[in-house]
Amino acid sequence: MEQGKKILTSIKEKPYFQQGNFVLYHDDCLKILEQLPENSVDMIFADPPYNLSNGGFTCHNGRAVSVNKGTWDVSNGLEKDFEFHLNWIKACKRVLKPNGTIWISGTYHSIYECGFALQIAGYKVLNDIAWYKPNASPNLSCRYFTASHETLLWARKDKKGKHVFNYEEMREGDWPNDFLKRPGKQMRSIWAINTPQKWEKKFGKHPTQKPLDLLKRIVLASTNKGDIILDPFTGSSTTGLAAIKYDRKFIGVDTEKEYLNKSIKRFKDLKYGEQ
Repeated sequence: MEQGKKILTSIKEKPYFQQGNFVLYHDDCLKILEQLPENSVDMIFADPPYNLSNGGFTCHNGRAVSVNKGTWDVSNGLEKDFEFHLNWIKACKRVLKPNGTIWISGTYHSIYECGFALQIAGYKVLNDIAWYKPNASPNLSCRYFTASHETLLWARKDKKGKHVFNYEEMREGDWPNDFLKRPGKQMRSIWAINTPQKWEKKFGKHPTQKPLDLLKRIVLASTNKGDIILDPFTGSSTTGLAAIKYDRKFIGVDTEKEYLNKSIKRFKDLKYGEQ
């Protein structure tokens, strides 16, 4: 991680965990982002708080469960929520390389704010992807459509420039679990990928954990071997697992030790197990 090591020397905080090309920080992402060198990161995947911990309930495995995820997911009101998103999105832009890209995942609770912030910050929006969840939980109230997708925004740092897009990998790659993808056909902007499987939660789950298949596709689509990938809200580090699996370098940041510890277990399981 020669290039990565040079980047890490700019951060005064000691990594919470570091092994090879996998590095985790226990801190506020803005604090770490402001210390990273300008133009140093190839790709960022961000799954920021959805701000929907409002005391409500949802359905999980046929049971009603609270939607409250923690204080980090509580809304502070529309204006403050938007200010938060704009601040971290601007901070990410500074550290991205000129041809670097950012992916942001979210639901309607947050994704429109993030999309507006991207435009204000001067990014070039490339695509919005609908991640369709074939195994989504039903709607308990029976008063709304079942929420069965999340939106992914993909944007380039500069309005002009050439970003990485591995077109042939997406067109010709093997995606056996996505019934919407036909072999030899262009990858479209609707992806059918199940929510995390049982084996992905063997060390416990994160409330907004993403499936490894989703991050594998994102990493393969928009980075090359040796690239540096950053996740400012790393959670249980599915982004990091996909990065390491495909020989990329990974920096993850989170404020919750509980999820960083799960990240470490998942990394070691990937490295030395069969994940």
